[in-house]
Amino acid sequence: MSERPIVLLFSYGTLQQEGVQLSSFGRLLCGEDDAMLGYRTDMLEITDPAVIQASGKRFHPVVSPSNNPEDKVEGKVFSITAAELQAADAYEVADYKRIEVPLASGKKAWVYVQG
Repeated sequence: MSERPIVLLFSYGTLQQEGVQLSSFGRLLCGEDDAMLGYRTDMLEITDPAVIQASGKRFHPVVSPSNNPEDKVEGKVFSITAAELQAADAYEVADYKRIEVPLASGKKAWVYVQG
């Protein structure tokens, strides 16, 4: 019996890519459109070769709180297992930290923000 999805994870970047999902979770995730309000996106240079190989990108988006409540970051919210959340933690580099945030839909989800 497989573990039931019990965790919500919001992605605005590379965790939406099929290759990253397959290498991190061993499956493709099915997500719903959503957004983080009061956040803005910047770009972060990645130096971890494994992360660059999985994503195919040296620069990844990273979000941080903004002073403008009108700002929003769009992405997808995924239902995943606790084990898959740990796999996402392993994928993300030390420049990111995981926090729980309210989304525009009213759901609460884990997301990786600038650490």
